[in-house]
Amino acid sequence: MEEKRKYSRTEIDEPAYVSSGGSVMPCVVRNISREGAAIDVDNPAFVPQHFRLVMAKDPSIVHECRVTWIRKNRIGLTFMKIADAVAEPSPS
Repeated sequence: MEEKRKYSRTEIDEPAYVSSGGSVMPCVVRNISREGAAIDVDNPAFVPQHFRLVMAKDPSIVHECRVTWIRKNRIGLTFMKIADAVAEPSPS
């Protein structure tokens, strides 16, 4: 199978939350890159097309996402903004 991703994915197993319109649903991030991720959820039918992915270990890490594909309980996401590889310190 040909790899079509621009950035390679890193396999992880981290808890996170799908956040949209005041509702929050737990999920597990299975892999992530600068441009997207794959998450596992209990019921994909309750995941909206656009939402925020909030990392449980560091709630300051939030990705605006859209659903790209769904296969059983796994959902492929595209980040609306490409994440920076390394956060730049803010000027003082």
